[in-house]
Parts: sequence; C-alpha cells; structure tokens
Amino acid sequence: MSSARRLPPLRSMAVMCALGSSVLLMTACTNADTTRSSVAEAAPTGSPSGSASVSESASSSASPSMNEDEAERKALVPMAKVTWDKAADTAVKEVSGSKLIDLELKKTSSEATSATGSPMPSTPNPAPSQGAPEWEAKVAASDGTVHRIDIDAVSGKVFRTEVESDQDSDDKKKITDRLGKATQTPQQAVKAATGKAKGTVTGVELDENDNQQVMWSVDVVSTDNWNKTTVDVDATNGKILRQHVDSD
Repeated sequence: MSSARRLPPLRSMAVMCALGSSVLLMTACTNADTTRSSVAEAAPTGSPSGSASVSESASSSASPSMNEDEAERKALVPMAKVTWDKAADTAVKEVSGSKLIDLELKKTSSEATSATGSPMPSTPNPAPSQGAPEWEAKVAASDGTVHRIDIDAVSGKVFRTEVESDQDSDDKKKITDRLGKATQTPQQAVKAATGKAKGTVTGVELDENDNQQVMWSVDVVSTDNWNKTTVDVDATNGKILRQHVDSD
C-alpha cells in the first residue's frame, strides 16, 4: 500500500515536468521567431552600402568638377580677340626702341582702370570694363627702363601706359643684361613652346632660372581641359628647359 501511495505523486511530478518542458520549448521558439523577425526588419532592402560607395566614387572620378582656375581660364581665354603676338607688337610700338620682357592675359582690375601710380599713367583710350580681358605688357627701353602697357584684348587699343617708378640702376642693368643674352626672340620661343604644348598662348616672360640661365617662360592654355602648361625655353639657343602642367 505504501508503494501504491507513492506512485501517484511520481506520475504527477512527471506530468508537471513534461508540461514545464513544453512551456519552456514554446517560449524559446517564440523568442527565436521574434528575434528572426527583428533582424529581418532591421536588414536594409536596397543595394549594399559598400557597392553604393564604389559606384559613387567611380562616378566622381569619371566627371571631376572644374576647379576655380580652370573655370576662370575657360571664361577669359575665348573673350580675348587679340592674340599674344598682336598685343606684343602693339606694346613695343608704344616705346621707341623697346623690347618685350613680359606679357600676360588677365582680367581687367579696378586698379588698371584708375589713374594711380607715379608718374601718372596715360590713358589714351577708354579702359574696358572691370573683368574684361586685357593684355598687361611690360617693355624695356634701351637703358633698361621698364614701361607697363595695358591693351584691351578685344579692341587691341592701348588704354594705359606707365613707367615703373621703383627701378634703380641695378634693376635696369639686370634687364639690359638679360636682353643682351636673349638671342631668341619671343616669337621663336613661342614657336618652340607650342611645338610641345598645344593651345592658346596666354603669357610670355623673359626670366632667369636657378642656374642663371636666361629663358622665355611661355604659358599655353589647352582649350580641351583648360589646364595651363608653362614651357621654359632657353633664350640663347631655343632648347626646352622645362615643361610644367598647372592643373590647379
């Protein structure tokens, strides 16, 4: 009888254990389903972020934006109707017996259109509007005195002439020495430079490098990408000394 009385409690315990196991199993399954559902909701439905970044990067590389200098060249160069050689010829005619030492295509500044400087600049013709293209030329007289000549790059007319007042005797001697060594004309230097870099000439300058070589630095702007290439030409023999692309 005592054995019989213990059996029901054992069976009851087994039933309770079985029920407890079922409840735990159902709870675990429910939690697992909830977790899977949360993960699925959190997962992105579009393209992987890594792929999108690569695509965006490739797109940026394929169509890089134009920088400020390139945009300025693109706006300025086509507006100039007077070529560098016409401007150079006009400049040297302003000062008898002078030679070109510097020429640059640039935007007309407010300073260039005002009567400033010492001595007072001459303004034979109306200045172009601010921002319009002009050729700023510098020519040297036989004694080395430098004159600045501003030329309207559309009409070709001189609108300002001025003697550089801050030159001393050493400055003038340096100029005459360079001109004495420069057996190559600006025209010859430009021909050599444009044989290496194709485009529109926007600057010519008589200079000297670190090796004391007298040279013509010629700026050539490509109308394909609006980069500027500076070609240094030996002013004594016409050989190319250096070529540098300025894409900034």
